Amino acid sequence: MTLRIDTDEDGDRIVRRKLSDQVLDRLREMIRSRELKPGDALPSERVLMERFGVGRPAVREALQSLHNSGLITITHGERSRVNAITAGTVLDQSDQIARLLLDSVPSNLDHLKEARQMFELGIVGVAAEKASEADIAALRDLAAHQRALLGGDPVPFIKADMAFHARIAEIVGNPIIAAVSVAMLRWLFEYHTALLHWSNNEEITLTEHDRIVDLIAAHDRDGATAMMRDHLERATSLYAFNDETANRPDR
Repeated sequence: MTLRIDTDEDGDRIVRRKLSDQVLDRLREMIRSRELKPGDALPSERVLMERFGVGRPAVREALQSLHNSGLITITHGERSRVNAITAGTVLDQSDQIARLLLDSVPSNLDHLKEARQMFELGIVGVAAEKASEADIAALRDLAAHQRALLGGDPVPFIKADMAFHARIAEIVGNPIIAAVSVAMLRWLFEYHTALLHWSNNEEITLTEHDRIVDLIAAHDRDGATAMMRDHLERATSLYAFNDETANRPDR
């Protein structure tokens, strides 16, 4: 197999591509064309070496790149397998970058809060129109579960809060919207749990959740949207980057 030679944007400078990059392109195409489907085991390293005419290091490096991007799973002692790709798996790959983004530039937390509010206001309106009895029952169960956690460890309480908002997004019936909702909640809550001032606000949060469910159950789009706006605007004050929160004992 010859080394592939490309030219740059000016069409002059020759760029030599690594063999592993070429193998990676071939494997991605095999997945994209569904020659390899979700759940399929990849050919052995030896078969791939023979097929592409390259050495083991190039194959292993390409497989590791696929694993790092979430396209395959490498398990020691077993054949690598192709993963099912969903909006959730794509966004999962962004977690580390999102964490760096939020940690390195504090103002990005405000941008994330704004994006989340715009997103959730649209979601709750659609949810109020589409919610079934089963959806309402699920939301009431989640609200009750969160209430049962009141007064204990704040982390389970916050995770229950995440589950409540994520379930509202599921009602829309769009897997991309549901995945984006979960990702934003994860970035906002999980990575910044220590920045949440929950003292004396838990009961208010629970009451607002109950009211949101009531309005969704009544299929009151405008009412649910207005209640969610009030809920999220109040919650905005629970986040802060400052020395006091950074030094809290529960950080």
